[in-house]
Amino acid sequence: MAERAALDRGLVVASHGRHFLVETPEGQRLICHPRGKKSTAVVGDRVLWQGSHDEGTIEKVEPRRNLFYRQDEIRTKSFAANLDLVLILVAAEPEFSESQLSRALIAAEAEKITPIVALNKSDLVEPFERAWARLLPYQRMQYGVLPLCLRLSGAVDRDHLLKHLSGKTTLVLGPSGAGKSTLINLLVPGATVLTGEISQALNSGKHTTTSTTWYWVDKERTTALIDSPGFQEFGLNHIEPMQLAGCMPDFRAHLGNCKFYNCTHLHEPGCDVIAATGKDPAEGGITPSRYRIYKELFAELSQPERY
Repeated sequence: MAERAALDRGLVVASHGRHFLVETPEGQRLICHPRGKKSTAVVGDRVLWQGSHDEGTIEKVEPRRNLFYRQDEIRTKSFAANLDLVLILVAAEPEFSESQLSRALIAAEAEKITPIVALNKSDLVEPFERAWARLLPYQRMQYGVLPLCLRLSGAVDRDHLLKHLSGKTTLVLGPSGAGKSTLINLLVPGATVLTGEISQALNSGKHTTTSTTWYWVDKERTTALIDSPGFQEFGLNHIEPMQLAGCMPDFRAHLGNCKFYNCTHLHEPGCDVIAATGKDPAEGGITPSRYRIYKELFAELSQPERY
């Protein structure tokens, strides 16, 4: 029996269906396919692969530090693995959804990934002031909140961002109109061209956008950005209803102070969360909008599974 060839290590830097682009430690890239029917790898995974001709086969996905994903009633979408940060980009205009922002923050908390919120369009003075005020409670929760002006951006915004992102692997999320493509191109000049080349390679010449793409910010390959679409619908069905409050820092501060140990924070007497709702966030209070989001999510996550 022929001896099996040794496996090589690699990093998944792009994916489309059952096609993966894997980067070697030397920086070379080749298309790989998963062994068997299941394609379990995601961008950011460290994998063991075996070459055959000019392509390869992913034989094993190495253990992950974390996996950032969303899950609704129909399907699970994995964004990326082995992250240090999740950068959630929102804008002063169009007005961002606090529910959407909260969902992304909860998903990051559940996987113990540090989130940063960046607010774009600081040149729009009044809309920016309104949006910044809406983000003040999040700053009090110890989330980093950065002001940006990507429309007029240059070295200042780039340096400002890199202070936070340097040496880390960061997933960038943002709704349509927030300026995500501008941010990626600011930090990775030529990213649009690179994305087109990757898409063509993975789709046999068809120029379509890959689902998720990894970019190196520096030549030394120490700082990475991962661009992923799909922020509009952000299901959290992978989180248990009773875990929800623990993934919300303003709620977490009150856990253990309720009269009942299994308090849902919805209607129970002696609930410290309910008592804190409407009080000043600077003094440990919970805003009415955050409490409304909690109630909506708790109801959503408590729905029986559909088959």
